[in-house]
Amino acid sequence: MNEELDKTVNNVDDIYEEVSEWHINVGGIKIVAKRLAGRFRTLKWLGMSIWSLFFLGPYLRWNESQAILFDLPNRQFNIFSITIYPQDIWMLSLTLIFFAILLAVVTSVAGRVFCGFFCFQTVWTDIFTIIEGKIEGNTPPKALKFNNAPWTANKLGRKALKHGLWLLIATLTGITFVSWFTDVFQLWKDLFSFQAPLFALVVIGAFIGGTYVFAGFMREQVCFWLCPYARLQGVMYDQDTILPAYDAERGEPRGRIKKGQEQSSKGSCIDCNVCVAVCPTGIDIRKGQQEGCITCGLCIDACDSIMDKVNQPHGLIRYASYKELHHNARSIPLYKRFRLYVYGLIMLGAIAGIINGFMTLSPTEFKVVHERQPLFVQLSDGSIQNKYTVKILNKTKETITVNFNIEGIEGATLHGLTEMIVEPGKVIPVTALVRVPEKYMISDLSPIVFKGIVVDSDITVEYKSMFMGPK
Repeated sequence: MNEELDKTVNNVDDIYEEVSEWHINVGGIKIVAKRLAGRFRTLKWLGMSIWSLFFLGPYLRWNESQAILFDLPNRQFNIFSITIYPQDIWMLSLTLIFFAILLAVVTSVAGRVFCGFFCFQTVWTDIFTIIEGKIEGNTPPKALKFNNAPWTANKLGRKALKHGLWLLIATLTGITFVSWFTDVFQLWKDLFSFQAPLFALVVIGAFIGGTYVFAGFMREQVCFWLCPYARLQGVMYDQDTILPAYDAERGEPRGRIKKGQEQSSKGSCIDCNVCVAVCPTGIDIRKGQQEGCITCGLCIDACDSIMDKVNQPHGLIRYASYKELHHNARSIPLYKRFRLYVYGLIMLGAIAGIINGFMTLSPTEFKVVHERQPLFVQLSDGSIQNKYTVKILNKTKETITVNFNIEGIEGATLHGLTEMIVEPGKVIPVTALVRVPEKYMISDLSPIVFKGIVVDSDITVEYKSMFMGPK
């Protein structure tokens, strides 16, 4: 019992010592990450390239209109030939659930891959720092020398060029975002003619300011202090999650080597600090997994390049699980991880719902509401009359004409509603009266079907309601 207690205390002390060595940059030091080529840098570029769809998407055309348009004023989402209205918004909820669970799956398996390769903050920051590096120096010493140099016309011009390019990217980002909600070509015309709506200008201005400040100045501080996902990641990890990690057993004791010196008395780590220099958040991966790690793998590229130079095998820093590094055990295979099955079932359910929603999308939305006050009226000839409000939403791109009739009760006649003309995207409510002669009333509550046939098409809509009479 005492041995177990001592072991626990020692483990706690080790963890405290490790955490106490962590250094979190709170903005006092500007991080200028060194850029090195490698497989993870290539993967990062591929991940970043997905955002080209964000900029190019609004310019896609379909049937002489914008292919993807989230038309909020008219309350409709146009995706190529499909139009989604608020009545079908449940599919958007399923889509959000799917991506939320996908994020949890990826995080539990391989850490913050989204942050490292796809997050808009990471991508825009990377682009901004590339521009800064090309203009002011692409290594920390060059950048420091440039910024500490006295102000000259050359320095002022290069600073102006950098901020000008930053603002240009920020402006394109804001305009592109708004373009998903309005016709992009009309937006450009309105901007150049100074006739753009005030709301569009406010949104563009907010994106310009946010992009310029977040990607240009705050950078990794957004990940540390503003992003909620950075706080949630810890509860998604387990001992089988693979993350960029330093193999301390192989690397320690670390120490620099000189030409011709034997390395046998030291570990593989030569304490070159290149892994720290390339980290976009400025952490030292050799001190363990930290909040600032976005699992981009750039430290792996850096370490592998150094291992090549000192004739050491790759893998001193690699994607590995806690169990592999600390217990010399292999991670549990994915097919044996129960929570992945739970995640998978939820994702499959969401996908099934989305596919079913798209396959069953109706070109119209038909609804009949029975008038409650009064439930029925008995006319002078003895017939029973019920009052209904009929509503039909036209989800097509053309004006439709609908002819109505009723079924279900012998002798029933429809009054006040025979034909309805509905424009695209409009909802037309019409009052309808149904009369049934007293001799055909066999019950005080009878089912009745309203049927609408769209002229010059094969579209037919039905709605089941009830006809009420005296007991």
